[in-house]
Amino acid sequence: MFQLLLEPLQYDFMQRSLVVAVLVGILCAVVGSYLMVQRLALLGDAISHSVMPGLALAFALEANIFIGAFIAGVISTLLIALIHTRSPIKEDTAMGIVFSAFFALGITLITTIQKDNKVDLNHFLFGNILGVSWEDVITTVVIAAIVVVIIVLLFKELQFYTFDPLGAQAAGLPVNLLNFGLMILIALTIVASLKVVGVILVLALLVTPGATAYLLVKRLHQMMILGAAISVVSSVSGMYLSYYFNLPSGPAVVLVSAGFFTLAFLFSPQHGLLTHPQRSRAGSPLLREIKSLLRARRSP
Repeated sequence: MFQLLLEPLQYDFMQRSLVVAVLVGILCAVVGSYLMVQRLALLGDAISHSVMPGLALAFALEANIFIGAFIAGVISTLLIALIHTRSPIKEDTAMGIVFSAFFALGITLITTIQKDNKVDLNHFLFGNILGVSWEDVITTVVIAAIVVVIIVLLFKELQFYTFDPLGAQAAGLPVNLLNFGLMILIALTIVASLKVVGVILVLALLVTPGATAYLLVKRLHQMMILGAAISVVSSVSGMYLSYYFNLPSGPAVVLVSAGFFTLAFLFSPQHGLLTHPQRSRAGSPLLREIKSLLRARRSP
């Protein structure tokens, strides 16, 4: 048993990958908890897709792709806020417009770059955690430290704003600054996660561990801690599965995380589909509407 656990650790690339996977797992669970509570999962998806032009330009200029992705993510959040505040367009619509346009621009730039350089698009889309360098590890450590320190220092303010934005504004908190700061933290987390799961799957790592913890605990800090533990176990387990079964690392991590969510969805003490079957059947508005529709069609 111990041999199975220790064998992958003899390789440097697995050591680097596991360090990055653990750090990213903690980051995604902590930041993703705010997305869960505020129902802003689409925002994470928007920012993750919007980093593509930054990745492409940074690669073309031989610059740090983390910096390019972060700049593109910040620009996309500013554009979303601008469209939402200066027009009658709703925020979710603004997100859809911006992230689809940025993603299309990124694909176009990468396709253009591929004419002169061999670029593996799959590495951008689905991650390449086995290819991380020690420089990537250091960058991830720095990003993780920045995000965690900011969340610890501003935990009470962010919690107040997350659950009661109007109350936070009435109390004199800088809600616009807190909102923009939260978007910056999301952008940093997504940038750190790109090597692990890529642009396409980063939303799953952001939302799934927090959603799993949401079914099991009630308080925000508990959700963060439990979500981080689930995310770390998912990341490490996914890496070992990819090593022994020759699976793509990023999708393996996401699938393990989805497996934990499935277990929580079925067996949660308070919300489980199987632990509370009567409440699930009685409380399903979809089933009630289907039954009433069938009764209405049968009646003359």
